[in-house]
Amino acid sequence: MNVKESIHITDVAPRDGLQNQAIHLCTADKLRLIELLVDAGLRSVEAASFVSPRAVPQMADAAELVPQVQARFPTLRTSVLVPNLKGLERAHAAGAKEIAVVLSASETMNRKNINMGLDQATEVSEQTLAAARALGLRTRAYVAVAFDCPFEGATPLDELLRLSARMHAAAADEIVIADTIGSASPGQVKERFAALRDVLPMERIAVHLHDTRGMGVANAWAALEAGVRRFDASVGGIGGCPFAPGAAGNVATEDLVLMAERSGFATGIALPGLLAAVDFAQEQLRRPLGGRAITWLRRQRDQDLQNT
Repeated sequence: MNVKESIHITDVAPRDGLQNQAIHLCTADKLRLIELLVDAGLRSVEAASFVSPRAVPQMADAAELVPQVQARFPTLRTSVLVPNLKGLERAHAAGAKEIAVVLSASETMNRKNINMGLDQATEVSEQTLAAARALGLRTRAYVAVAFDCPFEGATPLDELLRLSARMHAAAADEIVIADTIGSASPGQVKERFAALRDVLPMERIAVHLHDTRGMGVANAWAALEAGVRRFDASVGGIGGCPFAPGAAGNVATEDLVLMAERSGFATGIALPGLLAAVDFAQEQLRRPLGGRAITWLRRQRDQDLQNT
């Protein structure tokens, strides 16, 4: 009997998905969305960010949400984004067990995102990772605009490799290569991850894809072929960065699961459960949601219901 190889998916809808939405979900609705994701089989969720409420008001309830998530779902791997040591302090006070820092691979994106230059942002990321490790927390380090910056254009491969190696040397448990504006193509994904293999252990690498140009799932497949087994995705394709003009939603969790399962990988995630989460988020955000396969998935669900 053949055992399917597993991939690990972190759903980032509660943080990256909701942070740029015109409608702000209340804490109870965020908790319900996370509950639906857990019911679908998700074992890892990015729940919130401890950033300035003035900059990202959708995340103002992070300190209220995180303790509730961890009390209700004690086995769920729950991560939160922190921009600096102050954010880490707030996250730790709220009981967070895993934090993520975001380092952009361009000077201008760092200044737009966290009001720091590249050198300072790199140092702050390293300091925050060290402090989190001293507190016994698990850590992720995003390397954002890993393919292109909306302000500076193409990100040099050497710069991506340099910054990724710095985050690995800072002992980040996971380095997340982020196509922040969704500009990557499968050929570029293949090239960049082939190069990253020379500076990082593949088991430490994850990929965070957006679907701006409709190539999110194709890029995920290219990453799979390159050996990546850790992925970020957002149920319903919710997302977009408030500091990256033109960035569309993340690759949809349901599309990624469908592609992976049909290609012989195991995700442990049930598509009907994901559809329930999409339906709930769609109702709360009052706009159509769903990935590329959503029409087919809903039709299949309806047919299955008719046949039962």
